[in-house]
Amino acid sequence: MNNSYYGWGLPIDISTHGWAIDRLIRVIHLVMLVLFVGWAFFLIYSIFRYRARPGHKAEYHVKHFKLPTYLEIAVAVTEVILLTAFSFPVWHQYREAFPDPDKALHVKVVAEQFAWNIHYPGKDRVFGKSDPKLMSAMNPLGLDPNDPNGKDDFSTINQLQIPVHVPVIVDLSSKDVIHSFFLPVMRVKQDAIPGQAISLWFEAKQSGEFEIACAQLCGLGHYRMRGFFTVLEQDKFDQWASEQLAQKTT
Repeated sequence: MNNSYYGWGLPIDISTHGWAIDRLIRVIHLVMLVLFVGWAFFLIYSIFRYRARPGHKAEYHVKHFKLPTYLEIAVAVTEVILLTAFSFPVWHQYREAFPDPDKALHVKVVAEQFAWNIHYPGKDRVFGKSDPKLMSAMNPLGLDPNDPNGKDDFSTINQLQIPVHVPVIVDLSSKDVIHSFFLPVMRVKQDAIPGQAISLWFEAKQSGEFEIACAQLCGLGHYRMRGFFTVLEQDKFDQWASEQLAQKTT
């Protein structure tokens, strides 16, 4: 993993929708900077203008003027613009407009203290059945060995591999406590909640090796919950998937 991908400021963006999220972040911070500077100047002006001075008497009657009202309206209008023009479109694209399942890679990510279990459906693109009663150290996902749909399934721990330029649909869940699935370079962050399967999607536009982090304090071993996220060319991904299945059958 290239450590130069992370550091001061935002990490590199390799996601097809990441530019819109970065734009929203920059616009919000610009608005916050304008408000901060404006209020700072107003505070300094008020301290100087209304300081105690010999021969000056305080006025106890409030003098109403319209500028604060106009400023409050301007702030409210700016917030509406941020929501309608920047935030809602990104939310709709990322959370509502899912890609065609037939053209996407579908995986399941199951979090636990303190690891990420990634379940791939195999060449038939159908997940085998799983049962919590079957979960063990050798079978962390509880896959049913008698289900024919699961014969070509395989799983990895802390190793998420995907092809570049292919949409990826993730069904996210947790075995124990709340975790948070965080791919900084993909601008993806989603809580994994026990008893719920939450779907999300993303698409990488650049190959490389990156990091999976847990953005939720999930226990004393939280610092160990670190995975690796690798984006491969399609042929290399197919080769890797074939190797994983071959290891399972041997």
